[in-house]
Amino acid sequence: MKRGKKYKESAKLVEKARLYDTEDAVELVKKTASAKFDETVEAHIRLGVDSRQADQQVRGAVVLPNGTGKDVRVLVIAKGDKADEAEAAGANYVGAEDMIAKIQGENWFDFDVVVATPNMMGQLGRIGRLLGPKGLMPNPKAGTVTMDIANAVKEIKAGKIEYRLDRTNIIHVPIGKASFDNQKLLENFRTLMSAIIKARPSAAKGQYLRSVVISSTMGPGIKINPAKITDTSSEN
Repeated sequence: MKRGKKYKESAKLVEKARLYDTEDAVELVKKTASAKFDETVEAHIRLGVDSRQADQQVRGAVVLPNGTGKDVRVLVIAKGDKADEAEAAGANYVGAEDMIAKIQGENWFDFDVVVATPNMMGQLGRIGRLLGPKGLMPNPKAGTVTMDIANAVKEIKAGKIEYRLDRTNIIHVPIGKASFDNQKLLENFRTLMSAIIKARPSAAKGQYLRSVVISSTMGPGIKINPAKITDTSSEN
């Protein structure tokens, strides 16, 4: 893979074989974010589980204390009073069959998260093949299938993110922006890791945190010492 000049310069700052302490990694990820835009800082966590096994799934949601730095567009699928609650809570789009038809007919995806009331899931399931691959299908474990629509919308707007394993047993999630100060990124990262550690399946054996890497959108990966994350997360 060909890399640009800025990436190569940033990569020189990172010791490839080193497992960094969290504080040092966060400081370094800000230095390696050299793009002209405000890069997103992402965490990539490989877990010692088998995502093919139903009893080893790791999925949930957590509210980052300092948000993600992104204005999240929320679509709510609900009717009546629940639709009114969604609008009052600040949802970007609210509807029911009309919104489902718009997604299906126009291939419309100008939103980042879908929240739905349980009674709308039957109809929403008809476009699951469109929403599922994009990670947009509402799920009770993520708090996006709920009757408490107002709270769900407010939490998402405040920085609630969903984490889940991909097929290679890795979780990929944003933890903020490169413009955040070190403390805000640290708080977000530790909140995320604490949630993932608590979500460890009982069926998981051996080392749970196999590798943890953070990077900015255009920057190189920075490896963090998994053992020290386990220690510090228990204190947060």
